[in-house]
Amino acid sequence: MSMLFSRSSLGVEINPSGVAFALLGGSSAAPVLERVASAPFAPGCLRVSLREANILDPQSFIDTVRNAHNLLLNGGTRLSVALPDTVGRIMLLDVEGRFKSRSEGLDMIRWKLKKSLPFDIADTHLDYQQLSVRENGDMALMVALVSRAVISQYEELLMSAGFAPARIDFNSFNLYRAFENRLDPQDDFTLISFYDRTLSIMIFANGVLEFQRVKEVSGSSGVDSRIYMEINSSLKVYHDRFAERPVNPVSCIAPPDVAREFCGMVAEATGVEPTLLEIKSMVQPSDSAPGDQESLFPFTTAVGAALRSL
Repeated sequence: MSMLFSRSSLGVEINPSGVAFALLGGSSAAPVLERVASAPFAPGCLRVSLREANILDPQSFIDTVRNAHNLLLNGGTRLSVALPDTVGRIMLLDVEGRFKSRSEGLDMIRWKLKKSLPFDIADTHLDYQQLSVRENGDMALMVALVSRAVISQYEELLMSAGFAPARIDFNSFNLYRAFENRLDPQDDFTLISFYDRTLSIMIFANGVLEFQRVKEVSGSSGVDSRIYMEINSSLKVYHDRFAERPVNPVSCIAPPDVAREFCGMVAEATGVEPTLLEIKSMVQPSDSAPGDQESLFPFTTAVGAALRSL
């Protein structure tokens, strides 16, 4: 009888290649992967851009999302959405003093960033989270920016397809969330991932995100000199600011076909033997879901998105 009332959560990743759904049940501590489904977009349907409309064929987008969702055999319509990091920008800022209110904080951040934003400040959806207070009293903030026109198009077309997009986030944070149960017990750790043609480096110290770099590397295999140089340059920037802090322990996320080589490259760059994180170890598959890493890897961020509402 309890299964009749068990809660489920629906996550979806949208990228230029297609759409991937993950339906989770169970609990956040012990998630059960009930089903996954995906469908490719027609060529030219979606193109990632900071400023311009991303979805170039709205009806084809709506049809593809609906068709993929129908494969889940689930009537749920409330979605947590994962989008490519290159749709927007994530910045880590130190700001002097304290804010009296959230609106004051948003105004201060807009003023501080107005000359460095890649789009018009008036057309920007901005949000922030306080990470910590420095010893000098400055606030360390994580700031997320996205063009209103861009994010509104995703929201409106998902609603036109019959869904309620409750939460929208970037892939790098959904990758972290997919492995949060493994990573969070460590106060200090580095997460280096190659997913959907994007390299992401996140470094946490004392449980706080202190460094993040996201770089789209289209055309890269994930294990070439370009990736190695990006990892090295990112670590140099981090060490220049936090010379006293190590980057260990290190965890990696990478496609199964290059995972071993990617981990070896990360080990060479960091001097630390990394742990490979695999989504198959984070969810219990139902009889209707695959359980092998090769089948599950393309749904990693969809799983991370679904965990937001589980």
